Amino acid sequence: MCDHCGCTGEDESFMMLNPDTDNHPHTHYDHHDHPHHHGHQEHTHWHEAGQEHAPDHDHIDEIPGVIKVGTDILHRNDLLAQRNRGYFEARDILALNLVSSPGSGKTTLLERTVKMISKHAVYVIEGDQQTSLDADRIKAAGAPVIQINTGNGCHLDARMINQAVRELDPAQSSLLLIENVGNLVCPSLFDLGENFRVLILSVTEGTDKPLKYPNMFRTAQLCLINKMDLLPYVDFDLEKFRAYSLRINPDLTFIELSAKTGEGFERWMEWLQGAGSKG
Repeated sequence: MCDHCGCTGEDESFMMLNPDTDNHPHTHYDHHDHPHHHGHQEHTHWHEAGQEHAPDHDHIDEIPGVIKVGTDILHRNDLLAQRNRGYFEARDILALNLVSSPGSGKTTLLERTVKMISKHAVYVIEGDQQTSLDADRIKAAGAPVIQINTGNGCHLDARMINQAVRELDPAQSSLLLIENVGNLVCPSLFDLGENFRVLILSVTEGTDKPLKYPNMFRTAQLCLINKMDLLPYVDFDLEKFRAYSLRINPDLTFIELSAKTGEGFERWMEWLQGAGSKG
């Protein structure tokens, strides 16, 4: 878990790349912020959360301003996630956090989704440890995109989304798709301020994933079962997978589709439309 592995340390940095405007990456550190002058308007109600630094020893009562042992390590993230959520609500933005393991087909699904949606403007935030390969694909599909490279980090957090959205500046009543780092463990712990968490799992990954990674299934509202075109060729029990998933999360909704062929995308588009009216 991220509160043990150290990837949420105060000195952890990440890079943010904008394929449309950047000639150089921006490196961000948790303990300070700096503006980027790209000509778009900053929103005055975006603010960084207060800075808190955990001690490196046990004698914390004598040090003013530190987090005492027992404080929720995700508290700072959750505060900033609430600010993100308030911003999305104020601008009528539907924000989705797309989570999955590597190779589930998230980027291919995003490409087809961007091309199929015409009613609303679509913006994308891409999360990977390295490269801008996925952001380049999304840009080619026609959506404004920001790439966040997390380096050694294994997830996106609310701070990264806060800064990426300021750079991306999504329009009123738009759709924001956040492709999280491929990982079924750590991203489940971090609220980004999204309206819905969408879990993407492909039929090539195995029936037992809900039992192995229950927290991810427990925190999702929708599960997209991708690569259905490969179902005849793999050992994947669809009904057992549904049963395992509902054992963890009885309220989970399922949509079976193929990002490659487009099978099932009508239901995905209908869900997005319904989610937009709720969000």
